[in-house]
Amino acid sequence: MNAARTLATARRVLRQLGHDPRTVALLLGVPLLLLVLLHYVFVSDPRLFDRVGSSLLGIFPMITMFLVASITTLRERASGTLERLLTMPLGKADLLFGYALALGAFAVLQAGLATALAVWFLDLDIAGSSWLLLVAALLTALLGIALGLFVSAFAATEFQAVQFLPALLIPQILLCGLFTPRDTMQPVLEHLSHALPMSYSVDAMTEVLRGHGVAGDFLRDVVVVAAVGLGILGLGAVTLRRRTA
Repeated sequence: MNAARTLATARRVLRQLGHDPRTVALLLGVPLLLLVLLHYVFVSDPRLFDRVGSSLLGIFPMITMFLVASITTLRERASGTLERLLTMPLGKADLLFGYALALGAFAVLQAGLATALAVWFLDLDIAGSSWLLLVAALLTALLGIALGLFVSAFAATEFQAVQFLPALLIPQILLCGLFTPRDTMQPVLEHLSHALPMSYSVDAMTEVLRGHGVAGDFLRDVVVVAAVGLGILGLGAVTLRRRTA
């Protein structure tokens, strides 16, 4: 992987996103609106908002970053830009990590805004550090980017990319422990949840909610989420291919 080529790809993607206000609004605005809506849904039960809201602080950005990453890549494939880039001396890893870097810049801003809104304006009560909550939310958003770039290699159209969302993300949302503790699930589902990266993201945010700090389970959880994200990006670079000879 060449650093200069990766940065050049990231700059190009950032310029393109800068000319697409609807995508920017989706990235930055939708998670904030959903958090506000969630706050008023649970306005009579602040403790439930604390528990669910801390987890959804990462899940909402993960969903939006997944959609934007997959659709942005497919737009470039449909326009022929991706095919032309792959004929140049640009490594597949340079291309995918450049996309990840550009979208990661939006993920930092998105996670920062969502965390600030939840903690300072929606009265999300956490015993731990809000900075640790930001780290967990950011890593979850980056995982969404990695998954979106990965599935773009297998989808032929934007509609097909959207179809991957219920297949890849909805099962993780159901099994991550958001609705019920994972150790109370049917044993097969509990074991399956241990293999899903979103479970570790939710666990990390739960650790921050309880004020357990960096040591122990939180560090393990964020390392797992980061490692899975990097692994998926690497696998995406291997599977990325031209559609024409």
